[in-house]
Amino acid sequence: LQNFEFGTVTGESIPAGPHQVRIVVEGQLATGDVNRDGRVSILDLILIAQQLGRRVSTGSAVDLNRDGVVSILDLILAAQGIGNTTVSAAPATEVAGIGSEMIETWIAQARLEDDGSHPFKQGIENLESLLASLIPEETALLANYPNPFNPETWIPYQLAEPAEVTLTIYDMNGQLVRRLEVGYQAAGMYQSRSRAAYWGGRNQLGEPVASGLYFYTLIAGKFSATRRMLILK
Repeated sequence: LQNFEFGTVTGESIPAGPHQVRIVVEGQLATGDVNRDGRVSILDLILIAQQLGRRVSTGSAVDLNRDGVVSILDLILAAQGIGNTTVSAAPATEVAGIGSEMIETWIAQARLEDDGSHPFKQGIENLESLLASLIPEETALLANYPNPFNPETWIPYQLAEPAEVTLTIYDMNGQLVRRLEVGYQAAGMYQSRSRAAYWGGRNQLGEPVASGLYFYTLIAGKFSATRRMLILK
């Protein structure tokens, strides 16, 4: 270096002479690491998806191709880097409540815009892998939680294919206590509190039910299964 002058952060000059200098270089963020946690994950895709179609300022973290608009291309560029990390990356953060229908929408949009380039090819492949991880191989009714409970509980389940879902709760005598018409659901996992079926411990009339053993039945298309749960007051 020639004509180099040391100075303090306040602009004061430091006399010439031998000095020990330490240069700190921060790790480069992986492309698509919108939330700067050191890892490209589904959370980064969601942050980009929330801004789709919007114009953003130059240098915005969600505008990966720097064209001033958040588009499906930005989503694809981030998806291309799923799993990439910086050296100091923390463990991946699980994001609850991500539905397969959301990923399917992203894939459909990406295919419409696909120009045959490597970013699109890799991005779509990563989205398809992500979708596969969200769709179970078989439909199942899972154990409610908490159990025993008082007065509320969540009833998780998983669907291998889209279906109309109904949950029916019976007492020990087989009498109907409550019917939960969940409605049409896409294939996927319904395990978190934001996605599982909820029962507040009341019957069809809205009255609190007594302590005891109850049965709950899931009907999803041609699938049917029953499990037990316990209310303790």
